[in-house]
Amino acid sequence: MFKTTFNKCRISLVKSVRWASVSNVRLIQSKKLIDAEIKEKYRAQLLARAAQKGLNSPEELLEEMKPTIEETKKQLNMIDPLKELEDYEQALKLKESLKKKKDIDISKRKIDGSIPDEIPYKTLDSYFVMDKIKDLNKPEIEFLWRAKFQKDEQSLAALSPSTTFKKIYENARKYPTFVLPLPRGEEIDGKTPMEMHFVQWTFVGPNTTHCIITTLAEYKLHAEFARPHTTLAFHSELSETKDIVLMQGHVDENGGVGMDEAQMLILNIQRFYGGLNTGSKSESERLELLKKFNTGDVTFSMDECVRLSQSFDN
Repeated sequence: MFKTTFNKCRISLVKSVRWASVSNVRLIQSKKLIDAEIKEKYRAQLLARAAQKGLNSPEELLEEMKPTIEETKKQLNMIDPLKELEDYEQALKLKESLKKKKDIDISKRKIDGSIPDEIPYKTLDSYFVMDKIKDLNKPEIEFLWRAKFQKDEQSLAALSPSTTFKKIYENARKYPTFVLPLPRGEEIDGKTPMEMHFVQWTFVGPNTTHCIITTLAEYKLHAEFARPHTTLAFHSELSETKDIVLMQGHVDENGGVGMDEAQMLILNIQRFYGGLNTGSKSESERLELLKKFNTGDVTFSMDECVRLSQSFDN
């Protein structure tokens, strides 16, 4: 599902294990959502359906329908959400161009890949009634925002000052892909093995920005169909009125990355994309490395990437 812009970098990334020391990061605390009732929700309907087919129980019905269920799962797994977003954006552009032609009635014209009634991604009004939060202050909005995700152990939630996100956004627009190291395994002779992760930004709406992270090994294996282990969504609807941008993220429980490891990657995304805005030499070096990766500069150094990601100097 990732863009092929990764291939612009002509650096060999076959060896994804490097060595460096580990630095500490702060973690986000959250809890797990438990819903024990859902398993029994449709039992009555299944009993009725089983009786119609002359079966004795829902279990027999599910066993009979197993081939159909498995085929449906395969079809659902083939869906590429990012491809759907791209198709949606192309449809929007086509619709706008047609509006400019006086002799075309948009309302009577069918467009291939027509605009859906609902956009295929969540905006801030998917979570809030916007009119009800316009009079709230920042601490109140932050409290409500974090409360929405506190029951999900795999969720991340945060607020960012608008100026901070603006800096990250500008650099992400220019440099939408990158690789980041993550410490893996036990230290050997004072050094820690590093696993590489691929970062990609997508700009799905005027106030919605996504950041997706997957292991580099997964990307090499599945390319554009690689499954991300961490997804982040930034909502900037309140950037002008409240001077804040809301972030919500999710870490796949089966993605091979823990919450603390995902948080470490997110911290380094902030550091490499200028989110700390320190003006330091290390910050300039990180931005330069970001530029080299996206322009295919042959002087891009993975060792330098590891060093800067582990440096205590922001």
